[in-house]
Amino acid sequence: MPFRSSGTATDSTAAKEEHFHDTWAQAEEVGRIDVRRANEACTAPELRCIHQRLGDLRGRRVLDLGCGRGETSVYFALHGAQVTALDISTGMLDLTAALARRYGVSLRVHKADAQDLRLDPGEKFDVIHAANMLHHVDLKQTLPQMLAHLDPTGTFISWDPLAYNPIINLYRRMATQVRTEDEHPLRREDVTFLTGQFRRIETRWYWLSTLSIFMLMAAWQRRNPNKERYWKAVVDEADRWARLYHPLERLDKLVLRVFPPLRWWCWNVLIFGWEPVAPAPTT
Repeated sequence: MPFRSSGTATDSTAAKEEHFHDTWAQAEEVGRIDVRRANEACTAPELRCIHQRLGDLRGRRVLDLGCGRGETSVYFALHGAQVTALDISTGMLDLTAALARRYGVSLRVHKADAQDLRLDPGEKFDVIHAANMLHHVDLKQTLPQMLAHLDPTGTFISWDPLAYNPIINLYRRMATQVRTEDEHPLRREDVTFLTGQFRRIETRWYWLSTLSIFMLMAAWQRRNPNKERYWKAVVDEADRWARLYHPLERLDKLVLRVFPPLRWWCWNVLIFGWEPVAPAPTT
């Protein structure tokens, strides 16, 4: 994932983040990454919504910020997009490139962090996708740079965890070995700032009662949250969890429709933005 780098302290953080994700990449086997499952599984509701909402991607320029293992970058490419996969981690970019070769698609990998994207100033994208990335950066510093590369008719997409759900906060305190130190899940003011950067927005909220699956992983299956990433496992094991997930997903939709304030207790918020607001002139 890309991170800010604007001084000694943040440079040190960026180096730690790069090392963390390089180490993660070394533990992965490209042959075991199922791109279609990662994007289409019932337990990947954010990505299912994104792909449905975007529609035909043929020929569209997509920037995948913080591409990680590359599942979504490759999926975009499989559907005809011209993809730039950006990450701070050389290991993750190597994994993404290998995954693209395995699936017979081409894409461009680009090493950079969020504070300095190192893209051509005039380079524009039809879609900018930032998955689980914004809660690692200073929004006010990094978002304007990202939006400078969004085509005027383009779509900005982000999805990130929220700060308030007690189940996820308990998980965060437990899963210290599979997370990074700089994470700061989004708070209300972050979401307000983010959505305020666009003239048109659409928000979706995911994982309320469905989070009970994580509780079952920990309490019933006794799975060590520092030995595996629950958020990856729940997608890999979608078939196993489907009978529980589907009714809980329907319950979540009903509850959030009747009691909208409970959306802040969801795990993730998905935001679509169009028509960025021009930044105020500096004096």
